[in-house]
Amino acid sequence: MAGELTGKVALVTGGVRRIGRATALALAAEGASVAINARSSLDEAKDAAAEVAKLGVKSKAILADVTDENQVSAMIAEIVRDFGRLDILINNAGIRKDAGVVEMTLADWRSVMAVVLDGAFLCSRAAIPHMIRAGGGTIVNIGGMTAHTGASGRAHVSTAKAGLVGLTKALAVEFADKGITVNCVAPGKIGGKRSATSGKGGQIPGGGHPLVGREGTFEEVAQMIRTLCVPTGRYITGQTIHVSGGLYLP
Repeated sequence: MAGELTGKVALVTGGVRRIGRATALALAAEGASVAINARSSLDEAKDAAAEVAKLGVKSKAILADVTDENQVSAMIAEIVRDFGRLDILINNAGIRKDAGVVEMTLADWRSVMAVVLDGAFLCSRAAIPHMIRAGGGTIVNIGGMTAHTGASGRAHVSTAKAGLVGLTKALAVEFADKGITVNCVAPGKIGGKRSATSGKGGQIPGGGHPLVGREGTFEEVAQMIRTLCVPTGRYITGQTIHVSGGLYLP
């Protein structure tokens, strides 16, 4: 199908459910071919890829643990081999495991850091050479509002997502002259069923009531991500963009 991203290839990590799946569909609706990454369930990844394919683009389900350097390298190599290029990377993979700081284990802390922050670093590092070869590209890191507000039960998540803000700025500066834009999208309260690793959501200061009077949807977050990937969004780089219905005002 024709669209603003026709001929482009995207990878969405953690692309099976919620924001990841909605993003894969939004990019496909613009004509991009999309690889859907999951860590453990190939069947779920295939189901998401099949939904993407219904929009008339090429799609692929691919298993890889984004915390494993070798698996990430192999995943990127497989995508480039099968699709011929890689233009867009959406670093969406994440886990939460809600716990207070005193009860939190070091293993839980490190596992969240590894998936959110190490995963974004490893996937970006592997993808960037291919984007440079293609003449440019787009990286979107999926952050979180609690990186800016703090939240009880989410010290590991808040810290990891805050690290994504720094990574976003560093990559934006380093690769601007290569035609690569890098931004962070920070969702606020997003409705829908949570996965087993999503947690209940930490308590943020102020009670958490969006100005618009409702929670957001996966699709609304996905549309902001799409905006950053299409040609008309490529004057934006190094930014953290909040999609929170006014719940957080920078």
